[in-house]
Amino acid sequence: MIPIHAYDGRRVAVFGLGRSGIAAAKALEAGGAKVSAWDDSEAGRKRAEAEGLSLEDLNRRDWGDIDALVLSPGIPLTHPKPHHMVELAKAVGAPVIGDIELFAHAINEIPEKRRPKIIGVTGTNGKSTTTALIGHILKETGRNVHIGGNIGEAILTLETPRPGAIYVLELSSYQIDLTKNLHCDIALMLNISPDHLDRHGGFDGYFFAKERLFEMQDDTGKAVIGIDDEETAALYTRLRRERGEEQVVPVSSGRVLVNGAYGLGGQLYDAMDGASHPVADLNQALALPGKHNAQNAASALAVVRMLGVGASAAAKAISSFTGMPHRQEMVAEFQGVRFINDSKATNVDAACQALNCYDTIYWIAGGRAKDESLQKLENCHGRIAKAFLIGEAESGFAKELEGKIDIEACGDLKTAFERASQAAFEDSIEGAVVLLSPAAASFDQFDDFEARGDAFKAMAQALVSTPESVS
Repeated sequence: MIPIHAYDGRRVAVFGLGRSGIAAAKALEAGGAKVSAWDDSEAGRKRAEAEGLSLEDLNRRDWGDIDALVLSPGIPLTHPKPHHMVELAKAVGAPVIGDIELFAHAINEIPEKRRPKIIGVTGTNGKSTTTALIGHILKETGRNVHIGGNIGEAILTLETPRPGAIYVLELSSYQIDLTKNLHCDIALMLNISPDHLDRHGGFDGYFFAKERLFEMQDDTGKAVIGIDDEETAALYTRLRRERGEEQVVPVSSGRVLVNGAYGLGGQLYDAMDGASHPVADLNQALALPGKHNAQNAASALAVVRMLGVGASAAAKAISSFTGMPHRQEMVAEFQGVRFINDSKATNVDAACQALNCYDTIYWIAGGRAKDESLQKLENCHGRIAKAFLIGEAESGFAKELEGKIDIEACGDLKTAFERASQAAFEDSIEGAVVLLSPAAASFDQFDDFEARGDAFKAMAQALVSTPESVS
């Protein structure tokens, strides 16, 4: 655990008692703070009590002595409207922060020469894979590395910071919104496309939240920017002009760069020193299929090279990377059909990336749709043998896809899995995949995308273990 001493002797409200909220409450108590913890859901309160936390209903207490509100990132800060807890905090002048800000307080208290390095990873798609890949390379090359943020363990449950350590943090726009003082040694922006627009008041607000990761850096902070999107390319140009060429490094998945790192034609290239040369065959990195993963690999390469890792050592580690759960995760293979769990693809761009990786796809899609069109998937239609639609998005997706590809309304994941599997076995096409890549959130039928992916994985593995169930 990382104790938080910034609020020693003061009262802090913690609202939202999921994994990060419980960890924040415990870390604050360990640092001497007086914690008033609450969750409006009974399940959240039971989790907290099971962890030994005392509860106090923040809806009923006087907020006059509250010095800060630690808010779960899943709770609205500004849009569609501020949560009433946010309004209560504002009324008494208490800052509204998150667990990443508490972590930043802990880091900033350490004398500069003894501080660990902080790597922040953001963007719309690929954050988890890139964060895990950076961590994997650093671990394989002997570094003391910790991974947290929007991935893995709650950040405040990680080991107490030590000199020489490196923290690699996946950071969502929600988390950055609740953070003011995180000074990343290297900040990485992968890409940007419309997502979570309801929580940021539109695309400009969403992009601004991502940009703040760079605004929080000090003069020594370096930036790595994916330049394949118009908006991120403009950000790269602006930061390079403001900070200088040595402080800002571009990455790409499709264009040759004279500096930085890039993927092209299935090869990963290192141009960090100005002379471009291939360092890895991405076709051999089975956990990193597709053009989007070329960008992820190039981004990871650029970051670790800036940390002193050699290109050949990085390439060797990339080849041994086994991938991320729920992100193009092959969970089973049966009768020549591969079952791919891409439950983390909760928006259209992410689903498009997965669809572009396979030639014959029995596609399971749907859930709680976001405010975006499926038009971006038109170039993928030729790869889709049939789509099996589920959840609240079923009728809307059907209207958009009707007449373009073969579709079947299935209602729930179990039905879609059974029908997709049967169709794949009957068609018996070489290289076929049953792909769960929903292009929608999971909250209509599952607690989160992990639960949805776990359900798909269990079905696929049960099918393999009981082949007599396949007619």
